[in-house]
This record gives sequence, structure tokens and C-alpha cells, in this order.
Amino acid sequence: MRKEGVQKIASALETYISTLKTEFTQGMILPTVNGEQSEPTPLPVCKPEKQKAPEHAAGNAFKSKSVGVKIPTCKINLKEVFLTSPDELYRIFITQELVQAFTHSPAVVEADKGGKFQLLDGSVTGEFIELVPEKQITMKWRFKSWPEGHFATINLAFSDKADETEVRLEGKGIPAQEEERTREGWQRYYFEGIKQTFGYGARLL
Repeated sequence: MRKEGVQKIASALETYISTLKTEFTQGMILPTVNGEQSEPTPLPVCKPEKQKAPEHAAGNAFKSKSVGVKIPTCKINLKEVFLTSPDELYRIFITQELVQAFTHSPAVVEADKGGKFQLLDGSVTGEFIELVPEKQITMKWRFKSWPEGHFATINLAFSDKADETEVRLEGKGIPAQEEERTREGWQRYYFEGIKQTFGYGARLL
């Protein structure tokens, strides 16, 4: 009796295993075509899409980049003596009619802090930063040919030397390639122009 039970269990297991193998292999062995077994078609593999940054993020990244081009600059220093008082010389630099006289061309001069000026048919433009009567003139100053929007800072300091006035010019932020031209421009169009026009360059005997 026990022997028959073991045989029945073994027979049932054999049938069960055979059934499992049949079900498991279904679909893996494909029907043949003309006696040749077809290879299973591989499933397509999806590649992940590259995520695009939001438009506003791209805009911010663009804005964070520095805009503009840095240029090499230099500094100049000049000193000149005029045979006049500091008050008189100061007025010549900030009075439109007097500026037109020594530059021999139309000029626009707004003699106030933040006031604009334009000389030599627009070749020179700028803005007054600080005006201290008889003592100092500080301005943003540029030649028209300089890179757009670039200004040098020019400071004129007036010192009373008895019957003479000494002017010290300090120029910062001048484009390096324009150093000599700027130096000559101030010497010729400002200093020499004032002396020749108003007679402040020679002592009268």
C-alpha cells in the first residue's frame, strides 16, 4: 500500500513538472518558417531624453555672463603755469563763451555738478563730477573715437602761486593706445589754446 502511494506521488510530480516545462517554454520557441527557426525580434530600447533647461533658466544663465570688453588703460599727469589768478582760470574752463573762444569752435558747457559738455564739434564730450570754485574741476571726459561708453576721469587742481596759477592735471582710465593723443590734446587744445587766446603764457615787460 505504501509502495503504491509513493509511485502515485512520483507519477503526479512527473506530470506536474512536464506541464510546467511546456508552459514556461511557450512563446520562447517560435514557429518555424520553411524549417528555419525565426529569431525573436528584440524589444526596442528607449534612450532617456535630455532634459531641456526651462527658458527662464537659460535666460538667467545668459544674463549672468559678463557683457562688454575690458580695455587696457593708463594714467597721465600734466603740469602747467598760467599768468592769471585761479579764479579767472577756473572761469575759463567752465564758461561756454570762453571755452568757445580758446577752442575756436562751438561748444556746449553746463557748469553744474552732473552738467554735460561738448567741445571741438563733438570730438570731446563729458560730464562734470565736481566743481570747487578756484580749486578743482573733476570730470568724466572722452574723445569721440574711444570705445562706446568709455570715459576717463580728469581732475584739474588749481594752486595760487602769487601772480601765477599752477594747474595739475591727473587723468585716469585713459585707453592705453590713446595716451599720447590725450596728452597732446590737453596740451594743445586746452593749455596752449588758453595761453594764446587770453595772453596768459608770457610776462609783459
